[in-house]
Amino acid sequence: MKARKYTPTRRAEQQEQTRARIVRAAMELHEELGPRDTTISAVAARAGVQRLTVYRHFPDDGSLFTACSSRWLELNPPPDPAQWQDLAEPAARCRAAFAALHGYYRRTERMWSRAYRDEEEVPALKAVMSGFEAYLDAVRDDLLATWPSAPATRRLLKATLGHCLRFSTWRSLDQEGLSDAEMASVMERWLVAL
Repeated sequence: MKARKYTPTRRAEQQEQTRARIVRAAMELHEELGPRDTTISAVAARAGVQRLTVYRHFPDDGSLFTACSSRWLELNPPPDPAQWQDLAEPAARCRAAFAALHGYYRRTERMWSRAYRDEEEVPALKAVMSGFEAYLDAVRDDLLATWPSAPATRRLLKATLGHCLRFSTWRSLDQEGLSDAEMASVMERWLVAL
């Protein structure tokens, strides 16, 4: 007997479309208002559904945050370390990583500023943010591996690299009026001085 090919029913397609509208509405509101100030009622209204429909698709904040952040990161992936991993010279490798991250932060500033602002107040956001911090730690460790140094200096380099890669550092220097290129130059000087 030949197996039939499965094709989604119209109802399943509609459910998937509804789910996608809810996720898109949550992403937009998180970027506009921040996760802390985004209510299920607001998500439902933006998605054109009832609150109960949101809860049917996402029974708790964690499931909505997971779906929202996964989709947002699909649309806004952080820089791929492969962009700079072929650069053997430590300062050049760092410059390339900083340039990629600074461009990323500039494009995604609204979302990251609200997410970091709300992280302590929205428990469901902690898992999402810890994933991004783990990515930054992996980038830091990759960059650190190229710097030859004594153990005492290595500890300082690790801390400085971690600071250089953080959104909060980029945002602070941006608010001081530095361009991304100027920031990368300052950060490189910090590292070379160590």
